Amino acid sequence: MNQKKIKDTAKKHAPKSHYVKNEVIAFLSGGALAIAAQFVMMAYQTLLGVDEKTAISMTVVTVILITAILTGLGIYDKFAQVCGAGLFIPISGFANSLTACALEGKSEGLIYGIGSNMFKLAGSVLTYGIASAFVFGMIRFILFGG
Repeated sequence: MNQKKIKDTAKKHAPKSHYVKNEVIAFLSGGALAIAAQFVMMAYQTLLGVDEKTAISMTVVTVILITAILTGLGIYDKFAQVCGAGLFIPISGFANSLTACALEGKSEGLIYGIGSNMFKLAGSVLTYGIASAFVFGMIRFILFGG
């Protein structure tokens, strides 16, 4: 078979993509997560009497904690399969990735298993995050001054 015929056959049997449906679901699920986080933040402000900055930090930690627990129970991945980017883009996606990596290495112990597997992912994210922050910070400093 020639390459063109192979590509045509593969294209004919490939599943149809549902871009618009996936975009709407991601938009709605990401929005629902944002609304839920807003309610949590407002509850912290109202019930605990903390200022907005503190409530934001507490909300981020709460979202990370809930995501880690749901990942450990195997529930988060089921939601993420349905919701797609709506749940993977926010901080919850990063928390899910770290928790999943940690769970993969739990049989190898705390240091060599959980710790090293978790930071296989986090190490690269932190490295490129710090490097890009430095580059963009230098660009801002050069263009706009200190």
